[in-house]
Amino acid sequence: MYSLVSAPVLGFDLTRLPGGSATAEVLVRALCMQEEDLAILAGQLAAEDTRATLWLEVDAAAARVQDLQSIVDDEDPARALALLERAPVGSLDALLRLVRTDVMSWTWRDDTGVPGGRRKRPRQSETATRATSLLCDAAVATYLREHLSETVRRGLSAGWVAAVRRLPTAAPVDLGPHHYAVSALLQRLGTVRPEDVRRLSSSADDSRRNPGGWSSAVHSATWAAYLADRVRTAAVAQLLLVQAIDIGAFPLTNRAAGVWNVLSGGVQALVVRDLLDTSTAHRLLAPVLAALGPAWLS
Repeated sequence: MYSLVSAPVLGFDLTRLPGGSATAEVLVRALCMQEEDLAILAGQLAAEDTRATLWLEVDAAAARVQDLQSIVDDEDPARALALLERAPVGSLDALLRLVRTDVMSWTWRDDTGVPGGRRKRPRQSETATRATSLLCDAAVATYLREHLSETVRRGLSAGWVAAVRRLPTAAPVDLGPHHYAVSALLQRLGTVRPEDVRRLSSSADDSRRNPGGWSSAVHSATWAAYLADRVRTAAVAQLLLVQAIDIGAFPLTNRAAGVWNVLSGGVQALVVRDLLDTSTAHRLLAPVLAALGPAWLS
């Protein structure tokens, strides 16, 4: 369910989870990792017996996360609606697969030594395996924040916190050829006012009532990112959107009721704006422009 190609789905879940913004931060930093960073991460991984104890708690916490079917079966409509607003589409297992096979895909090599290899039993080096394990610990600590005790969260994230202190200063994130437009929208969202949120909600309602062309426009933008080798760039933009929405303090109800979809579509369109036809770009950006005005796009 989670993949870099389908980052908007991951973002939708993260923007509704209490620890989602922190998970997005971990993933953004992971997506910007270099070969020389792996040894630093690997060196901070906790001992196996310590991790085994922590992951027993993780497994128990993951089992407590309600799936959509159990929520639908809830006999209290108000409680069911409140739970649905926060129920993830994906799962912890999906998040771990994303980290191991998508985010860290460049650390896997086949028997010929080709990065990202998918032939002849691809594998990671011991250093890459340990670094990936550290990232999984950090992602889990934030993704399941509301279901884990503070002691377990700190135990899982301690290695990541120590590693970040030792990593070189992160370079500015590259958001592709339309970096400034994407950045301008993210900055604008970090300073939204209540009336902006109301207009975005209205745009979301309009899009829901008149969905014509929306799905195909999102598909076109996603396909364009894939063809242009901007999948990781688009994923970073979606994860930064999660953080921007959190900074802007958007109410949970608005995030779940369509505001995420409107903003996610707009961000995806900006990342590949040079590759989209006019009608597709307009379909994805018009709701955002109608709500926030065009000043940020200048």
